[in-house]
Amino acid sequence: MKAIAVTVLSFLTAFSSAHAVAQRVRVNGADQGQLVGIRTPNSNYPIQNVNDGNMACNSGFRTPVSTKVIDVKAGDRIGVQWGHVIGGAQFANDPDHPIAKSHKGPTLFYMAKVDNAATASGSGLKWFKVFEDGLDGSGQWGVDRMINSGGWVDFQLPSCIASGNYLLRTEIIALHSASKPGEAQFYMGCAQINVSGSGSGSNAQTVSFPGAYSANDPGILVSIYNAQGQPRGNGQAYKIPGPAVLRC
Repeated sequence: MKAIAVTVLSFLTAFSSAHAVAQRVRVNGADQGQLVGIRTPNSNYPIQNVNDGNMACNSGFRTPVSTKVIDVKAGDRIGVQWGHVIGGAQFANDPDHPIAKSHKGPTLFYMAKVDNAATASGSGLKWFKVFEDGLDGSGQWGVDRMINSGGWVDFQLPSCIASGNYLLRTEIIALHSASKPGEAQFYMGCAQINVSGSGSGSNAQTVSFPGAYSANDPGILVSIYNAQGQPRGNGQAYKIPGPAVLRC
């Protein structure tokens, strides 16, 4: 009986986790549909090892994986929506939808050019950052703004992006336990897009996943709490990990 009770408790704990999963894409406000044009993992659990081989796009995708490549234009506004579980809220008035309010941290987008966004692997690519939203002067985080926007994070696609297929990597880094090594939580998913426009590319700084982050980066191994125990920063500016955002 004791073993059964432990198993049930473990199941309930896992099922009620306060995590999140990326699952919808919109272009200039037009929602493309649930799981359309985005690789969505079945699990809403994070990766915590920055050297994990699945750091680019995650793993264990909901099948069948969408083969849709979403057409966008350079300069369009693109968004990805996060939810507690696939479908959004886990139950009515779910307090952890789209993610637990305790999971403070930045939101980010990266892109990598590929031959075919529907079939390309996320590993071995050259990624450049196109958006980041961290801690502002009022003590609010990118995750706070995501929650207040119903799980959506939007950014404007740079006008200088060259035409072609790309994987668009969306990411949340939750820092509520990040004062201990290996306790930052990384959530990510990859959308499949085809960019059209007159951009000729750029000299954006590129990184690899894994490889872009170190476990000891100041934005990854960090306490986000002030002297009063509030997650509003520890008196120093928060440094978002990864390369600089592409500027056209």
